[in-house]
This record gives sequence, structure tokens and C-alpha cells, in this order.
Amino acid sequence: MTLSYADVTAARARIAGHTRSVALSAPEPVGCAGEGSGGGEARLTLAYEFAQHTGSFKARGAANFAAAHAEAGALPPSGLVIASGGNAGLACAWAARRHGVPATVFLPGTAPAVKVARLHALGADVRQVGTEYADALEASRTFAAETGALPSHAYDLPHIAAGAGTLLEEIHDARPDVDTVVVAVGGGGLFAGVTAAAHEHGIRVVAAEPEHCRALNAALEAGSPVDVPVRSVAADALGARRATPMAVDWAQRADVVSLLVPDEMIVAARQALWDERRLAVEHAAATAWAALRTGAYRPAPGEHVCLVLCGANTDPSDLTGPR
Repeated sequence: MTLSYADVTAARARIAGHTRSVALSAPEPVGCAGEGSGGGEARLTLAYEFAQHTGSFKARGAANFAAAHAEAGALPPSGLVIASGGNAGLACAWAARRHGVPATVFLPGTAPAVKVARLHALGADVRQVGTEYADALEASRTFAAETGALPSHAYDLPHIAAGAGTLLEEIHDARPDVDTVVVAVGGGGLFAGVTAAAHEHGIRVVAAEPEHCRALNAALEAGSPVDVPVRSVAADALGARRATPMAVDWAQRADVVSLLVPDEMIVAARQALWDERRLAVEHAAATAWAALRTGAYRPAPGEHVCLVLCGANTDPSDLTGPR
């Protein structure tokens, strides 16, 4: 499967009016490489994509996937089925309900309770299987074969990735001077869509992953997608064993920076977003922030960085204690 910039622009037209335009913070100074050299401050803009329908960027891809199949008359009465760590399932259930068809969502048994509860609230048929996303994926494929339900995917479909890429189009429209976008990467749907659009506009993409959920980073080392272990505090959203070929293809074609951050820095970054900005986000969103906060990525003087806070389907109770 391939993904092009034309797919992103088609998705944008298809989902216009059905998703929320991304909210962006005002640019602010951020630490940069070569500070004190007189080259000017780097600037940071935050993309509040956690305010999207269903609490994450996933609504964009789900809306595009469901709308494209509805246009083609290809939404079966048995509805949609998907395997998910939680966020893609929420988006699938939301999109299915908008089109009046059922959604069956397979989750690992380790999925956060807050996401399971929200899925039930959206009317999804929730089935928890195994301990990893891969276990849920296998069960969802069996279900699709037995029932005729239309299989969606958390990240490895062009419609899903293209929908996610509409986020970058909105960022570019609102802040045409953005030089770099930082995104967290799991299986690579958001990354692939964003990179396809960013490459068109000459914007660099920084891919941030947990040290022990490094599907894209490992694929770039190997030259093609490979299986990796999944062990991270952010695994519920970023815990893919293997990056999608679309993501690897775009990472190899574009000017992509691949970075790894340790779990303790992800936890600290998530806490800092709450303490300093009162933003309660998932560990996945904090992974992108950790890449900047720790200096794993240091912008150049004058560089304008947009950091995507991709989701907030989290239990904030662990953020509110004394610090």
C-alpha cells in the first residue's frame, strides 16, 4: 500500500466539517542549539490535537476511512471491526455511529480502563484479548472473516494515514513559517500522513519513540519493517511491534529525524505538561514533548517547531498529587 500527498488532500476534502480544526498555541521561545551565538531564539507552537473528537488525532483517519467506504456503498450491515490500544477503537466507534453501523473493537486486556469505559459509552462491542495490540489484531481478523465486518486498522491503511495527515495541512495553513513538526510514533499512521504532507511543504519531521517501543527507529536501522519488543509506559498507544511500510517509506524519503526517549523522561514530561500548563495528556503525547524537554532534539536558532500533543484519553488522577 502506498500513500501520496494527493491522498491527504482528498481526505481533507472528504472530512471537512466533520472533524475539529486543530487549535494551536501562540509561539513561545524554546531552548535551541547554539544559544548565545546570536542566531535568534527558536520558537515552539503546541498543536492541541487532544481536543479532537474522541480525544485524539485518530478521529481524522476514522472519519476518512468510514466516509470513503460509505461513498463507495461498501459499509456492510455488520459494520466496522478494529483492533486497538484504545484510541483508534474510540475513533472507529465514533465514525461508525455517525454512519449508523455497529463497531466491534478488540483491545488487549491491558488497555486503560478509561478507554474501555469510553468505548462502551460510544456503543461499541468491546472485546479484550491477550496482552498486546498484536493479540487483539489477530482476533479482529478472525472476527472479520467470520462476520463480514469491514476491517479497519489503527494505522496501516492509506485512508487512515491520509486522514491523520490533514493535521499537518491545518498546521501549515495557520503557521506557514513552521520549519519542523515533532510527532510521537507507534505503528506510524500519524507519522506517515504528517510526513507525506510535511514533505510537500518542505517541513522537517521529528519522530519520537519510547526506547522500548521503537518500531520505526528499528526499521530505519534495518532498512525495512522489523518486529520489536513492546515495553513502555506509552505502550497502550505506541505499542506496535512493527511499523507500517508506509511510515518506513516516508521516513526514508523525507528529511526525518528519528529519536528515542526513556520511559522516565516520558513520565516526567507528562507531569510537566500538567504542572506547568495544566494539560492532562497521554504518555504518547508526552513522548513528543520529552524529545524537546530532554534536549534529544534541539532546534536551531530561528527554527519554528510545532509539537503535536496527539491524545488525552488518560486517567489524570496520578497527576494531581503534591509535587
